[in-house]
Amino acid sequence: MRIISGTLKGKVIIAPGRLSARPTTDFAKTGLFNILTNHFDFEEVSVLDLFCGTGNISYEFGSRGCRHLLAVDENHHVFNFVNETFKKLSLTKARIIRSDAFRFLKTCDDTFDIIFADPPFDSTTTDEIPGIVFEKKMLNKNGWLIVEHQSKRKLEGELQPVETRVYGNCAFSIYKNAD
Repeated sequence: MRIISGTLKGKVIIAPGRLSARPTTDFAKTGLFNILTNHFDFEEVSVLDLFCGTGNISYEFGSRGCRHLLAVDENHHVFNFVNETFKKLSLTKARIIRSDAFRFLKTCDDTFDIIFADPPFDSTTTDEIPGIVFEKKMLNKNGWLIVEHQSKRKLEGELQPVETRVYGNCAFSIYKNAD
């Protein structure tokens, strides 16, 4: 995987084979960050990256200088790899917590400008994420929740995304907090 923009643009990061995570493709990342760039000043935002996997999305936010970055994943190999990569890349405003993402959501009292969630594509609980985030008021005013999922899947639940962007087999459902 490589970082596509920011101060670390072009940096190639090779994840160890023991990580079973599926990194977001450059094609999908480029599309997503083109949208985000038009709506956010990255140096002013706080970001939560749930199910961070290889850390691919976290490195993109870090490279763009986000104010605060918190990554969450329960896998100890992921935790160690992402933690070390944050250090190697000198991403001093980034940290990772080893936790089940749903347990973290239910106990977190912080708020964020952007919450990115990339649960495993075969997860049966993906649809619950928007409800938890909005019930707990985890998004700051004008904040966005972005849930990555398979493009053939539509997220079900009381809350409907404002928009869904499709990039090949990957889709991003975007929920916005106007409050």
